[in-house]
Amino acid sequence: MTKGQGQGFGFGLGKMKELTEAFKKAQQVQEGAKRLQEELEVMEIPGESGGGLVKVVVSGNQEPRRVEISADALKEGEEVLSDLVLAAMKDAYERSTTTMRERMEELTGGLNLPGL
Repeated sequence: MTKGQGQGFGFGLGKMKELTEAFKKAQQVQEGAKRLQEELEVMEIPGESGGGLVKVVVSGNQEPRRVEISADALKEGEEVLSDLVLAAMKDAYERSTTTMRERMEELTGGLNLPGL
């Protein structure tokens, strides 16, 4: 057999089938990611601080939705209140990113797609 004869581009039918399957899986992940994005937009994830003195709600995409400040928190003064709001925002952000990460792992789990 001479060099290069009958070998095509080094891409056998088995490899072509694997590539086709990989594209199908990638398309499934892409469709799932779009649905997940829509779900994250409507999710409401709470965060709080000071034992509930300040509550913050963000979407699954970390978009701020609302802040609830109790009357007791207002009595704490400007500096403490500022710290409470910041701590509640951080709590909501961490919960939101954890939720997003877990949902993405569910979506891509077991697919063995490179780069995901």
